[in-house]
Amino acid sequence: MSKKNKSDKNGFVYSTDPNFGFQHEEESAQETLPPQQQKLKVRLDTKKRAGKAVTLVEGFVGTDDDLQDLGKKLKNFCGTGGS
Repeated sequence: MSKKNKSDKNGFVYSTDPNFGFQHEEESAQETLPPQQQKLKVRLDTKKRAGKAVTLVEGFVGTDDDLQDLGKKLKNFCGTGGS
């Protein structure tokens, strides 16, 4: 299910109170840990992919931009493409 289809109303469906407002909690921006403190796990997986192997990297702590940069660096280093 895509994120745009999920509701961010914390389980509320309907309210009869005209003054009711949702209180959104601020998501704290997760800072990227230094490389020495990252504990990444790299594994080969074929589950639910019709037997095709993919490499999964798990355990990254940081922002989405830093994750994209890490993916680009790994693909460049390994000489592969993909998504």
